[in-house]
Amino acid sequence: MDYMIGAMIKDVPVRMFAADTTELVGEAQKIHSTLPTASAAFGRTLTATALMTMLLKNENNKISVQIKCDGPIEDLLVIGNTNGEIKGDIYNPHVHIPLNQIGKLDVAGAIGKGTLTIIQDLGLKEPYVGTVELVSGEIGEDFSYYFSVSEQIPSVVALGVLVNPDGTIKKAGGYLIQLLPNHSEELIDYIEKRIGEIPTISKLLDEGHEPKEILELIFKDYKVTFTEKKKPVYHCDCNRDRFERGLISLGREELTAIVEEDGQAEILCHFCNKKYEFEKADLITLLESIEAK
Repeated sequence: MDYMIGAMIKDVPVRMFAADTTELVGEAQKIHSTLPTASAAFGRTLTATALMTMLLKNENNKISVQIKCDGPIEDLLVIGNTNGEIKGDIYNPHVHIPLNQIGKLDVAGAIGKGTLTIIQDLGLKEPYVGTVELVSGEIGEDFSYYFSVSEQIPSVVALGVLVNPDGTIKKAGGYLIQLLPNHSEELIDYIEKRIGEIPTISKLLDEGHEPKEILELIFKDYKVTFTEKKKPVYHCDCNRDRFERGLISLGREELTAIVEEDGQAEILCHFCNKKYEFEKADLITLLESIEAK
């Protein structure tokens, strides 16, 4: 069962989070019909966003993650909120390219060069927006670089997605470790050493390690105290009212053209693929609401 958990170590300036996102990524794979390489890229981004929602504090906070790239995937967008509700869209879900040199899904090849932009809506007057160049296209390394450059927080982000031969998701998850102010070089060396000693996140997931166990394994010489726990879920909050407002925002002239030329409108939500159909009478009602203002 999917879950995310936060943890700390008494008197050690570090915070950490780990997640099993197998069901979340599996649901996204079904909705968007992603092929294996696209599933890995999309799943890593979904998992990273889910982990970042653990950093949100207030009820209405949300985070948007966008990767724009020159690889065949082209564009990824994932949005998450404080409750761990995640939704996403992938421009080209049907990407499956040859394996990389070590026989793994070639996420970097599917992403290529580009940018990672993270928008944090924390309920302030303006959202916090940070953009960095992609450093590898592997996504985990790119998020680590984002934290280091844009937020000045030394971080380790490890993300993994395993895909079954039939294209379904076998396992997905990851962890986020962040060093807090006044950390020592010894702590940095310890974390780097431990990450080098343990299996990769994909291997850990494949071996059945749960998020709690992964954090305890990394910090095996410390007493890890677990804090907040959440369940990440794929959830789209689209509704008919929202798309009605979208049609109204087109204005009288464009909406009239749709009525006269098409006589109907069908709108597809890119996050969940749900269709919203508006018959001619519905569109006329929307036109009348514009004229009544």
